[in-house]
Amino acid sequence: MTTSTAFRFDQPATTGLLLLNLGTPDSPSVPDVRRYLAEFLSDPRIVEIPPLAWKLVLHGVILRTRPRKSAKAYQAVWNEKGSPLLYLSERLLAELPGDIPVALGMRYGNPSIETALDKLRGLNAQRILVLPMYPQYSATTTASTFDAIARVLSKWRWIPELRLVNQYHAHPLYIDALADSVRAWQAEHGTPERLLMSFHGIPKDYATAGDPYPGQCRRTARLLADKLGLRDGAWALSFQSRMGPREWLKPYTSETLKQWGKEGVERVQVICPGFSVDCLETLEEIAVENRDYFLGAGGKIYEYIPALNAGDGQQALLRSLWRQHTEGWEDTPPDSAETV
Repeated sequence: MTTSTAFRFDQPATTGLLLLNLGTPDSPSVPDVRRYLAEFLSDPRIVEIPPLAWKLVLHGVILRTRPRKSAKAYQAVWNEKGSPLLYLSERLLAELPGDIPVALGMRYGNPSIETALDKLRGLNAQRILVLPMYPQYSATTTASTFDAIARVLSKWRWIPELRLVNQYHAHPLYIDALADSVRAWQAEHGTPERLLMSFHGIPKDYATAGDPYPGQCRRTARLLADKLGLRDGAWALSFQSRMGPREWLKPYTSETLKQWGKEGVERVQVICPGFSVDCLETLEEIAVENRDYFLGAGGKIYEYIPALNAGDGQQALLRSLWRQHTEGWEDTPPDSAETV
């Protein structure tokens, strides 16, 4: 059993918030990106292929070629503050009320889930609300995060009580925050012919096997369209970030934008409701790569609406989720332990 940070029995017990996201390399260098991709792509929740066969492909082919290309993409979004996903997440934490003991962890890379849990243990957090910042549930994201938490806690002698938030795709404050971000952008930049809501994709067979992700994405999109008062034809849903030759959820974001450009649609705006904080997939893939697809197909104006990040709407949502899911928990445990 690990004893790196033991509970202190002489300090008051607290209820802590474990805020989680996907992760980021330590730097945009090829070696760091390779280490990050190796961890990410070794997760059996991400790639559901027999382990031995996948290991041969991953280490024999993918990790020999993909890291260099991915490093260039990370270099394009990295700045003096570092990784956008990390510093924007840290900014969000800094804006949360000071009376909430909170730690940030990443499923892959640093700060690790183990480091974040250890921080909360040092605060004597005997109750922990686990909040992965994935509005829509998927086994590839939310479930994988819970797997990692269980592995860490399997080494603890005294584990805390846990409550797990596995989705908030239809939460009224989440939809309100998305709608407000669209309205604010359009108040400054104008209204497009079409609004595209792009979500991260998963392989189609994952959904066929029972993953609820696509249905939750569709519900989010419909609720957002209704909140904005958009008519049918003025908006669409799509899926991005597909990888490999297998079929993923459709329609694909890149193909949708190419088709719109060919059809004569001149102006589009894109929002990514499934990404709570801006990262490589929004700042490079959507804001740059897919912009080129649309303009190259004949489009004229392309705009990416930023993620909620540390905005007021996101903060209000997190505070509401905290209140909702910690309701009924006592400030102190029912039985206080004493040292032997």
